[in-house]
Amino acid sequence: MDLNKISKIFVAILGLAGIIFLVRIISAGDEAIKSAAVEGDTSLVNPMAIIAYIILGLVLVLVVFFVIKNLLTNTSGLKNTLIGIGAFAAVLIVAYLVSGGDTKAYISDGLQVSDGTSHMVGAGLIAFYILILSSAVAMLFSGIKKMMN
Repeated sequence: MDLNKISKIFVAILGLAGIIFLVRIISAGDEAIKSAAVEGDTSLVNPMAIIAYIILGLVLVLVVFFVIKNLLTNTSGLKNTLIGIGAFAAVLIVAYLVSGGDTKAYISDGLQVSDGTSHMVGAGLIAFYILILSSAVAMLFSGIKKMMN
């Protein structure tokens, strides 16, 4: 058997299991699931969650595999990817250096937020602002360039 047939059989098995678990969940009804969850019994929903985790894990593994395979076979793509990763890392470093921790004490879920956590949140916000601004400028220049041609 080749890999294509094996993958189709595996996908069919996961799909059939998902359908069976979905029918079980729908036939039980919302109230039965809610009352069972209050009592700590999640046996009706857990199999469907496990199927979802398996599919998510397989998709992530396959995406990472094929991205790495493509990067290693396409050296120009590797260069562009490394430039992009470097630019993103530079944005994160600049955002971290520019942001400052807040001296005000914050309470989250009954715990006091540390200065380091506040510093990281500020860095994340500044990185978001830098990235959104750079993408807007790139779209603007791209639109102007298209209008010129």
